[in-house]
Amino acid sequence: MTQQQSGPAGPRSLEHALVRWEARFSVGEYLFGERPNAYLASKAALLVRGSRALSIADGEGRNSVWLAEQGLRVDAFDFSPTAVGKAERLAAGRGVRVGFNVSETFAWNWTPSTYDLVAAIFIQFASPAERERLFPLIMQTLKPGGLLILQGYRPEQLKYGTGGPPEADHLYTEAMIREALKDMDIVELRCYDEPVEEGKGHAGMSALMGVVARKR
Repeated sequence: MTQQQSGPAGPRSLEHALVRWEARFSVGEYLFGERPNAYLASKAALLVRGSRALSIADGEGRNSVWLAEQGLRVDAFDFSPTAVGKAERLAAGRGVRVGFNVSETFAWNWTPSTYDLVAAIFIQFASPAERERLFPLIMQTLKPGGLLILQGYRPEQLKYGTGGPPEADHLYTEAMIREALKDMDIVELRCYDEPVEEGKGHAGMSALMGVVARKR
C-alpha cells in the first residue's frame, strides 16, 4: 500500500517518496493497523492452503501476514525498509513465515507463471503510465487460473479525503479497470462506499472498488 513513485516518474521522485514514507512508517504503531484489508479478508473462501501468493507494495505486512495465517506460502515486497522491518516483526509475533523483500515495484522479479494469487491492496501510487506497465506484470506472474484480488479507491474518494492519493488519475474507474484487465476473466467488480478503519492511514467513509479477476 506504500504510495511509491517509480518508472517514468524518475529516481528523484522515488527518492523523495521513500523519504516521506520512511518518516510515516517510523512511528511506533502500525500506520494502517495490524488487521488485513477487509475486502481481502472477505475472499478467504477463495484461498487454497499451500498455494503461492504475492502481496505487492505490502507496507507493514498486515495483508501478507494474514495470507500466511490462512496457510498460503507468501512472498511480499515494499520499497520502504522500515515498513518491511515492521512486517517481519508482525510475522514473527503471529508465528508465520513470509518471504519479505525490500524492492521498488518495477525492480521486483516478476517471474512468469509463479503465483496462484496476487494481492494488490491500495497500490494507487501508480500513475496511468505506470499502470500500463504494472498490470501486465501482475498478469505475467500469475499462473493460469490464478487470481488477482484488488482493492482501491474510486475518484469519489477525493470528496471524502480519508486516505489515498490526491491525484484523480491515480484512482480507479470501472471502465479503466475493465480495460486494464481485458485479458483476464473478471469474477467480481464491486463499487461501493463504506467506512474503512485501517489505522490512522485509512480512516472514515471511503469510495471503494473491489475486484477479483482470474488469469485465463
